[in-house]
Amino acid sequence: MKVTASSNNLFQLTRFVAFNCYLVREDDGFTLIDTNMSGQAQAIMQEASKLGLPIVRILLTHAHVDHVGSLDALHDALPNAQVAISERDARFLTGDKSLDPSELLAGEPGGLSHPLRGGYPICRTVPTLLLHEGDRVGSLEVVATPGHTPGHIAFFDTRDRTVIAGDAFQTQGGVAVSGTFEWLFPLPALATWHKGLALESARKLLALQPSELAVGHGRVLSQPQAAMERAIRVMERTLAKEEGKQPHVA
Repeated sequence: MKVTASSNNLFQLTRFVAFNCYLVREDDGFTLIDTNMSGQAQAIMQEASKLGLPIVRILLTHAHVDHVGSLDALHDALPNAQVAISERDARFLTGDKSLDPSELLAGEPGGLSHPLRGGYPICRTVPTLLLHEGDRVGSLEVVATPGHTPGHIAFFDTRDRTVIAGDAFQTQGGVAVSGTFEWLFPLPALATWHKGLALESARKLLALQPSELAVGHGRVLSQPQAAMERAIRVMERTLAKEEGKQPHVA
């Protein structure tokens, strides 16, 4: 597992070139953000040990398999670590893939509803904390960023304005808003539930004026605003084209 220090507080752990999770330094130990794919628990714990701090909490940006894959194994090994995810995506961990009425109505241009995409594994681990917009966990503030999944969240480090964005953006294969198809790395786009909401969430993260953008797939960007703005414009054009192709019912 490759470890890249982005700052004194943020360490990116990468498996298979493009799949990231993060260790965030706090006064009481590390906060692990996402758990990568299955089979990575030992490697994650070893890297935390090398860096000299225990993992005391696990925060999840969303419930896709490449972000919660090692959750159960980590929870078995670290039973006292707090586990937190958005209240909305927590349902997916139990196997409940139903959409709320408001989500069924949250169609793209033309009024089309959208099914869930991507893999949502059932996890034995029961979260100890359900997160909502504005909650604080240590130095991290929860930012609701639906779109990639209905309950996707990002984390804003109030110490240095780093945004850990999950799959709201990607940098692998190009900087892109979730749902933008990048030929060199199309997986986030193929797993995105709602591109319109993903665009709104991208704008929300840009408005935070982050100093760094840390993503689920790809390298960490420093001073990322210009790249984020370009990615947002690409998604805006994509959605405008799709809206133009939709039949309009009188």
